[in-house]
Amino acid sequence: MLPNANANTENVEILSDFSFKEPTSNTYKLNYNKNDLKGFVDNLAAVKQAIYFILNIERYEYLIYDWDYGFQISDLIGSEINSILPEIQNRITDALIQDTRIISVNNFSFDVQKNKVTAYFTVSTIFGATNEILNLTT
Repeated sequence: MLPNANANTENVEILSDFSFKEPTSNTYKLNYNKNDLKGFVDNLAAVKQAIYFILNIERYEYLIYDWDYGFQISDLIGSEINSILPEIQNRITDALIQDTRIISVNNFSFDVQKNKVTAYFTVSTIFGATNEILNLTT
């Protein structure tokens, strides 16, 4: 049935005092060692798990993910390591800040060994801060 365009709307109450709630961060808990799901995680533990997924999924690689999701690193493989450290920092920050629960990414430091880079950084979230490590091979 189509709505009546001539309906009387004089007594229609318009709500103006509403607010949007952020969705819960409750999600399934991934057991990294066994590659299975067991139980649930919420708050900071859920964000830490999201950080893991974001940084381990190549951005633009999989159609199932939005173009803002993931960490783009494949185009830097083979580059001179010291010249790409600022770009790695920018890309980590850009990848993680897409999650609305993440406030900032800072305190970066890098350990460079031959063709391996280990990035250390702090992620500030609405649930608290977490120190993260990302190992990259170039």
